[in-house]
Amino acid sequence: MATAEDFGNYETAWCPGCGNFSILKALKKGLADAGLEPHQVLMVSGIGQAAKTPHYINSNVFNGLHGRSLPTATGAKLANPDLTVIAESGDGCNYGEGGNHFLAAIRRNIDVTLLVHNNQIYGLTKGQASPTTPEGYVTKAQPHGVMLEPFNPVATAVLLRAGFVARGFSGMIDHLADLIVQAIRHKGLSLVDILQPCVSFNNVNTFAWYKKRCYKLPGDYDPTDWNAALAKAEEWGDRIPIGVLYSNERQSLDRHYVELGCARGINSQTDMRELGEIMRKYA
Repeated sequence: MATAEDFGNYETAWCPGCGNFSILKALKKGLADAGLEPHQVLMVSGIGQAAKTPHYINSNVFNGLHGRSLPTATGAKLANPDLTVIAESGDGCNYGEGGNHFLAAIRRNIDVTLLVHNNQIYGLTKGQASPTTPEGYVTKAQPHGVMLEPFNPVATAVLLRAGFVARGFSGMIDHLADLIVQAIRHKGLSLVDILQPCVSFNNVNTFAWYKKRCYKLPGDYDPTDWNAALAKAEEWGDRIPIGVLYSNERQSLDRHYVELGCARGINSQTDMRELGEIMRKYA
């Protein structure tokens, strides 16, 4: 059985104190706790500091275009249903450039785990506002302050009845690792929005800021209660709930393909005669 150490230990290019370090540690622990071996996992990312995470983990890796991790992850899962596919990137990559893909993945309910490093800023491109940056926050690109209300990804996911919606905090590694395990085991799209500090470009939402406000959902909280989940997803400010906000048992897209007999999978044999007949139609 694999341990967290089996998923590698590599030198990183992140700033000292970045929340990405804790997220990477939680991810390795979660993969091991889920009973997975490195060859059973595919990590797919876009562009950004968070998107470098697959470079620092021993597994199958696809590092793609900005905002495009989910389409790649969807294709990989449909091609190889037995593979554990994790799409992973930052708030800008997933909710900005990848916003429509985020909505489409919820609708399709593909059996992919989406880990979003949400530091409420663009880190790789040096600190301009992201979709989750608070209104009024001053950056180099927004010298008069952000004039838009921030996007609420967990509320959007709950509203659209995503299969599994959770919020974690990089400062609570064991709790975050457990959320990752639950997300992987859920059959359908699983969003884990992970709050983390950016020590270089976000001087408001610091580690201490999150630590003071984040609290674990109580044991009697029911994540299948859609109305309660919406209320918790909207809770932000002095208190921020973390844990599994919402879950349901909607059938995932890949299971539909299997039941229809359309999912041949990566291990199936190609009928070359049938393929030739198809190609001749386009000659």
